[in-house]
Amino acid sequence: MDARTLDTFDTTKDLLRFITCGSVDDGKSTLIGRLLHDSMLIHDDQLQALAVDSARIGTTGGDTDFALLVDGLEAEREQGITIDVAYRFFTTPRRSFVVADTPGHEQYTRNMATGASTAQLAIILIDARKGVLVQTRRHSFICSLLGIRHVLLAVNKIDLVDYDQQVFDAIATEFSGYAKELGIHEVTAIPISALHGDNVVTRSERIGWYTGRSVLEHLENVDLTDDSAQGPLRFPVQYVIRPRSDDLPDYRGYAGRVAAGTVRPGDEILALPSGLRSTVTAIDTADGEKDVAVAGESVTLLLAGDLTNSRICYRIRETYQRGSRGWRAWPR
Repeated sequence: MDARTLDTFDTTKDLLRFITCGSVDDGKSTLIGRLLHDSMLIHDDQLQALAVDSARIGTTGGDTDFALLVDGLEAEREQGITIDVAYRFFTTPRRSFVVADTPGHEQYTRNMATGASTAQLAIILIDARKGVLVQTRRHSFICSLLGIRHVLLAVNKIDLVDYDQQVFDAIATEFSGYAKELGIHEVTAIPISALHGDNVVTRSERIGWYTGRSVLEHLENVDLTDDSAQGPLRFPVQYVIRPRSDDLPDYRGYAGRVAAGTVRPGDEILALPSGLRSTVTAIDTADGEKDVAVAGESVTLLLAGDLTNSRICYRIRETYQRGSRGWRAWPR
């Protein structure tokens, strides 16, 4: 495959931000490592270092441990788990990617939420031998809360269940049912073996009953048409700007990226979780004031009154409701 090197990031192409998530030891880091390796995105010196590290601290019984391409912390390599979020940037002829490899261990769930906060798509991995686990549900729940619309369900280690289609179908059916309860309606299930490369970059002949796309083919072709601008405003505040300037003694701007919806001066907003209301008086950008800001734009909102400076999410012209099912409980 004619792909760019790992160090090259093409900003002129369509960009997809995605995460890998799921329970611990489901193969998230291995999938990314295999994806980069089979796409020829690894330099020769990196491959040589990987071979040495695999023999020294690998967890694959002497085979190449592709997870070591992503797990860079010494504690991660010693324990064989992901602790912090690891970002990788790569480009193929069709699209550019930013991937966040997130930890599966329950103790580091907050790090998973950090990685998911800017993602457009989530690859949720499931060990074919174990099926849908509690942490699988937690990560899916977080993805739904953060508004991730595209989910790729990667049923990994399919080789360890003899490539059994019935096992795959049962897991895909169970997960799809749970995803619908969360409001996730776009789920694409793919049987894979990240360790051996089955259905990662190219479709595997060993899984003849599967006729869909490989993981990379799906990532390159998934429709990213954004309809988020049609919904209510979601504006996570990243920073409160209060310049120390005699010219702007009363300036207080709420800076962030519009996650969904549209906002204009004069719109009423609701701050959560405080429940305080205010009105947008102006929209500032690096290029000056704007009359409107839509999903995907980074702006600074000026409000008629001061609100709490904690990281809160604003909703526009909408009453905060529990929904028909009530508060969704944290999966246990």
